Amino acid sequence: MKRFALWFCLANSLISQTSFADVRLPNVFGSHMVLQRRKSIPIWGWADPSEKVILMFNGQTKTGKADKEGKWTLRLDPMEAGGPYQLVIKGKQNTVSYDDVLLGEVWVCSGQSNMEWPLRAAANAKTEIPLANYPNIRQLLVKKDISLTPKDNIEGSWDICTPETAPSFTAVGYFFAKQLQKELNVPVGLINTSWGGTHSETWTSREALNQNDELRLVASKLPATYEEVIKSGSERTQKLVASQQGGLPTAAEIRTWPDPALSTSQWKWMNVLGDWEWKGLPTLDGVVWFRREVMIPEGSNLKRMTLQFGPIDDQDSTYINGQLVGSGKGTSPRSYPVPDGLLKPGRNVIAVRVQDTGGAGGFMGEAEQLRLAGESVLVPLAGSWQYRIASVSESSYKPGPNTYATQLFNAMLKPLIPYAIAGTIWYQGESNASRAYQYRESFPLMIQDWRKHWGYDFPFLFVQLASFNASNGDSRKGSTWAELREAQTMTLQLPNTGMAVTADIGERSDIHPKNKEDVGKRLAAEAMRIAYQKPGVSAGPIFDKLTVNGNTATIGFQNVGSGLSVKDKYGYLKGFEIAGADQKFYFAKADIQGNTVVVHADSVTTPVAVRYGWADDNGDVNLYNREGFPAIPFRTDTWKGITEAAKFGEP
Repeated sequence: MKRFALWFCLANSLISQTSFADVRLPNVFGSHMVLQRRKSIPIWGWADPSEKVILMFNGQTKTGKADKEGKWTLRLDPMEAGGPYQLVIKGKQNTVSYDDVLLGEVWVCSGQSNMEWPLRAAANAKTEIPLANYPNIRQLLVKKDISLTPKDNIEGSWDICTPETAPSFTAVGYFFAKQLQKELNVPVGLINTSWGGTHSETWTSREALNQNDELRLVASKLPATYEEVIKSGSERTQKLVASQQGGLPTAAEIRTWPDPALSTSQWKWMNVLGDWEWKGLPTLDGVVWFRREVMIPEGSNLKRMTLQFGPIDDQDSTYINGQLVGSGKGTSPRSYPVPDGLLKPGRNVIAVRVQDTGGAGGFMGEAEQLRLAGESVLVPLAGSWQYRIASVSESSYKPGPNTYATQLFNAMLKPLIPYAIAGTIWYQGESNASRAYQYRESFPLMIQDWRKHWGYDFPFLFVQLASFNASNGDSRKGSTWAELREAQTMTLQLPNTGMAVTADIGERSDIHPKNKEDVGKRLAAEAMRIAYQKPGVSAGPIFDKLTVNGNTATIGFQNVGSGLSVKDKYGYLKGFEIAGADQKFYFAKADIQGNTVVVHADSVTTPVAVRYGWADDNGDVNLYNREGFPAIPFRTDTWKGITEAAKFGEP
């Protein structure tokens, strides 16, 4: 027995040592990956301390040793685009090989939900996906993860773009890559590391936050473990429910909620269109019921009626007068036939049970999609509905990506570094809009932070916020979204940055505009100019100077290309406002004169300031250059905004 025990211990020790000695690489590497052409390519991983590691790829052989901690890094010399090749890494005990490896252009795709938005939910998904057979476009989809400390690996694998895999590609990244491949005729790799609803501070390292006087306080609040976060989050959610309705209902109470006779005097009110996290239910995942009374005139023809909604995030069960008429799941619009005889003249009640499993929740889409319609009856349903929380999911109070800063940098970005890349495309800012003034510092800080960690000033291209009626903000009462767009424009002062303007392709009632193709193409145009030095115009006119002459103001622009133009069949410019010293803005008449725009308003005799597209929903803007790129929204004044006092981590 003693001999057997000794043999068993020695065998286990040998197995353990053999396992530890296996050469390993992080999951950013894999079969079907794209490696960056024309750059030195770092390949790294782990092995036994001092173990010899041999790397072979496309005729190159590199040799090195793991350090005392078992980490090793080897570098391939720059190569031209091509493939497929095999990458082989040999250690003392094992060999790792990756097949179908291409050389081309690698771009990191990051940000929040509009970058995460998959191709299957884009406007032209039905026609695009069946044709998405692009074997030289690849995506590494990084699995969502959070961490309080930097990690060294991610979960995810590389996929070839086919009609089967394309639906899960980032839509913006897909159209960006498609255009790049058309222009460059080389493979394109996308590293999709994005998470809906996240702010820029969670994508920024602790070291960078410590460089900023305001954000240093945020970094100092990082806890050691997540247990205390869960406890405080649970308490916060309980307070929210208590303040809304006194507590959660019983199952017996909930069963009565479709009943049209139910008293709802204690229910709250909400304008239903848009993410409910912006409308009084922050960080809430779970089930919320909505109710609305509908009055139908006597004598109405109520046969063949249909109840219609836009997409509902994530699931719904819908009742009319206590009877279930339909259920749905996902991002498709809803259309529920109403049984004849269920509706009646006078009062009717619609009740909708909405379940949100994470991220955004509620009624999405356009106002005109919410309606009760028949041959002779049309009842609009957009507007205020009553609501009550039925249940709360643990994800509401478990640590999320925005619970603390740095978490996504630690878990979803740091493990990718120093993978050789051409640059980054970024679509984010919606979650920072309430702190737009601070974004002037936090956004450039994040960009410089990423570049510092990678070791070079790669091109960083981003999307300016599209038009969206977040809170009816405008020049009269202030606009958080306009101020965020201004902060994004100011970030263009950093070298090697570019911006795609999307005010003209947003959706007034949906924070997720479905037209991702034009977004990808506009980013690709900037990439061709900035990353690949292609001459030409890749963006729209940008404000240069203001000149006042009597009661008119003349706006000069840079980047006018071959000239200014207006997209309006009558030739009317829209989106311009003008103000005097009283800081009261009036809609202005505007005319293109050469490479300038002349504006005036009868109510302003001595102009002091001009604004263009200064509103949450600025979709009426229509100034372009003749190359088809929209002008960047702007203001000529520096008057105090409404976000100057808002700071990260404060109520």
